[in-house]
Amino acid sequence: MSESTFHYYSQHAQEFADATLNVDMQPLYTPFLQALQDKPNSQQHILDAGCGSGRDALAFKKQGFQVSAMDACPEFVEIASNLLNQPVQHARFESFNHVAEFDGIWACASLLHVEHRNLPSVMQNLEQALKPKGVMYASFKHGQGERMHGERHFSDLDEEGLAQLLEGLPSMDAIKVWVTEDRRPGRENELWLNCLLRKD
Repeated sequence: MSESTFHYYSQHAQEFADATLNVDMQPLYTPFLQALQDKPNSQQHILDAGCGSGRDALAFKKQGFQVSAMDACPEFVEIASNLLNQPVQHARFESFNHVAEFDGIWACASLLHVEHRNLPSVMQNLEQALKPKGVMYASFKHGQGERMHGERHFSDLDEEGLAQLLEGLPSMDAIKVWVTEDRRPGRENELWLNCLLRKD
């Protein structure tokens, strides 16, 4: 995450949390949760990676999953920990270091702020954190290249860009790739690339 992006979220964390907390994400939760291993929810551990407000982690927690969450922004860490009523890890993707700990990793609209040159190593960090047969969901703004939108840096991906990224992750197979409209009212013209990956 660039320093300007980090600064933006530090300054606007509560505003961003308020604007996104009640967005209906169930159409994206469903394929992710269906792809998890067939065992009780209480025996499965999901990481919300770049959790923001903690909205998605809370949804998984309410369904009985073991949930962990992390974010690079201290303000989001505080907001999410209050929402979840549990500690949230303060960490950046680049320094995230866990081994075979999670059945699922949910990286919704968070990896898109990682610079393109750092995406391969960040994806390797997350792959390492998955258990065998674990599943990762990630989403990016649909497009190509890097850009600045105000203070925020974005790394956009399309299907071809995702395929190139996955060439460096031979243990990760794409089980579903699809494009959706933004779930926020008034933002329907913004397209997202969604992917579900499984660790061999």
